[in-house]
Amino acid sequence: MPLIPRIVGDWQLLYKPERTGCYVNDHCIVRATDGMWHLFGITRDGPEIMPDYERYFTHGSGKSLISENGFDELGIVCNNGWRAWAPAVVRHNDRYHMFYGPAPMRYATADELTHWMENPVHLIDAPLDSCHRDQMVIQHEDRWLMYATGIADRCGVISVFESNDLQHWRFIRYALRTTREAPRNPPWGATESPFVVAIDSAFYLFITYTDCAPNGYHDTLVFRSEDPTDFGTYTGNNATETVTQLHAHAPEVIQDDDGQWYITSCGWRGCGTVIEGGVGIAPILWEE
Repeated sequence: MPLIPRIVGDWQLLYKPERTGCYVNDHCIVRATDGMWHLFGITRDGPEIMPDYERYFTHGSGKSLISENGFDELGIVCNNGWRAWAPAVVRHNDRYHMFYGPAPMRYATADELTHWMENPVHLIDAPLDSCHRDQMVIQHEDRWLMYATGIADRCGVISVFESNDLQHWRFIRYALRTTREAPRNPPWGATESPFVVAIDSAFYLFITYTDCAPNGYHDTLVFRSEDPTDFGTYTGNNATETVTQLHAHAPEVIQDDDGQWYITSCGWRGCGTVIEGGVGIAPILWEE
């Protein structure tokens, strides 16, 4: 029977920059080898909504996901003079690997999470516009899978790629497609911020489905599949296409050491975010 994630507690502060940005939008969270949690997120030095001026990531860290004051603010990373959107970080062989957009996709590595070295990255057999932004990477069996927001036939899609070395990525398929009849079809694609979680024998894809209008800024849709590369098609006309809808923007879904699951939410200022100017975190339960 499919499980349904439900938010079961209040939103609490996870991280809010004071010196290195005015807000946090799409972000990622990674556990370091010493047990510390680290967060990297989109920001800029002013409250106005100006995506073209989001050019580095704010970096915070903490011992626990739940604390009175949230993560400590450490600094900025990836300040290279170009746009820096939606980081995704994984740890492999005691090295950290970061992927971010917008297109062309960028790839950086670090040994200690504060100094990142840019490296070449290769997309193989990728359709045009299939890997625009919002990368997310998981390890599945003997390969890595990367999910990214793209455009196909003028509709938003989530693309999935595979790799054995985290540097060369071969396009597999569109893991999720939307149609012209779907409720939202902005030119940049409404299928934002993919995040995939494996529970039992199934995979759950979380996407923020938005055209950035206020009434849909916090609409996160959840899809389920037994195949991590195929979550079907979303038309918005069939209740069985999704598992549920949650109130969150660009969420990460994380399990702590005690087994408790959490979801995060973020966003631009003035958009009704759960923690204005920062990232919020709330517990979730997976229910039948």
